[in-house]
Amino acid sequence: MSVDQNQVPFLLLPNWLGLPVGVRALSTTRNGGTSLPPYDGGSCGGKRSTGNGFNLGEHVGDDINHVLANRAALESYIEVPVTFLSQIHGNIAIDADDWRPGIEADAVVSTRSKQVCAIQTADCLPVLFAAKNGRVVGAAHAGWRGLAAGVLQNTVKAMRQRGADEITAWLGPAIGPASFEVGKEVKDEFEAVLSQVNHCFTPHGEAKYLANLYALARVALQTVGVVEVTGGEYCTYSDHQRFYSYRRDRVTGRMASLIWRE
Repeated sequence: MSVDQNQVPFLLLPNWLGLPVGVRALSTTRNGGTSLPPYDGGSCGGKRSTGNGFNLGEHVGDDINHVLANRAALESYIEVPVTFLSQIHGNIAIDADDWRPGIEADAVVSTRSKQVCAIQTADCLPVLFAAKNGRVVGAAHAGWRGLAAGVLQNTVKAMRQRGADEITAWLGPAIGPASFEVGKEVKDEFEAVLSQVNHCFTPHGEAKYLANLYALARVALQTVGVVEVTGGEYCTYSDHQRFYSYRRDRVTGRMASLIWRE
């Protein structure tokens, strides 16, 4: 993958020091494509963009020709084909070899070269995984429901069943801890399945909290022995210029986070 992030506006390359040799990973932004409002690129110079959106979601109401053009541009730059899951905010992790149209899952793992594990998001947390021996990779879609249901733990389990040794993970762009307001029932659900999550919730009004998806993901990963975790510095909600956000805009596009073996 011979790309320059400064010259390709839809690329966000992880600052992932633990990424094994021979494994590639990236996320996309909302900029650099063909989609029009409300799926357009971010504002520039205080003016709302009227196009240039890099929406990759077929299911959000965007012109399908724009979506397909954006997907083709992504594949052209990374030089490998991309297959997207039908995500349902669940905890199912599948092998990329078992993917078929219509299969519903929120995580995917692979041991093959040039087989991309891809997740779409617009506030939910994308988590990319790599075995430190470079033999297995994975990607998980972790909104709060998936996190509480164990999607990260299931992804790690699937990777270990396929020969992963130690695993390193990267937390991609998601809604940040200052923007994600939830009710007490969300906090209660996490407390029922994970220990020591109180630090992941900040009181924010009556029976409301600000939830930290990044911190919750780290707690979940620690329960299965994944402690080398990087990323988590973004906020899709507040960074309108770079990211789509469902909670902010409701009608919006989808970004992707991808990982594969060369």
